[in-house]
Amino acid sequence: MRRPFAHVTEDDEANIDMTPMLDIVFIMLIFFVVTASFVKETGIDINRPQAKTATTKETANIKIAIDGTDTIWIDRHRVDERSVRPLLERMHMENPQGGLIVQADRRSTNEKLVQVMDAARQAGISSISIAASEE
Repeated sequence: MRRPFAHVTEDDEANIDMTPMLDIVFIMLIFFVVTASFVKETGIDINRPQAKTATTKETANIKIAIDGTDTIWIDRHRVDERSVRPLLERMHMENPQGGLIVQADRRSTNEKLVQVMDAARQAGISSISIAASEE
């Protein structure tokens, strides 16, 4: 009497092919990386002044923060006021269509804000906005 499946050896046992599943996982990973939006922030907390006419601006690519002690921050790095213009020139050359948003703390002085805006104009940036929070 013959046993059913007697000709099947241990080497011939069914294996699950993982290749299609890995392909799908990699395709999903690529999709999420491509569609993700990365937000640039200045990296410090700013207590912005309030304005009734404040609107959201999403097109700016360069953000500068001025904290309450008049320290200038770009990309989470403390920046000396003399190096603001060269940094803005370099960042503007990388993206000529981008604008600038200055996030000034309500305790910062107008003098520091004007210095940053002046350096931005000298760097060739024409679209400059001042961040404010909505009331």
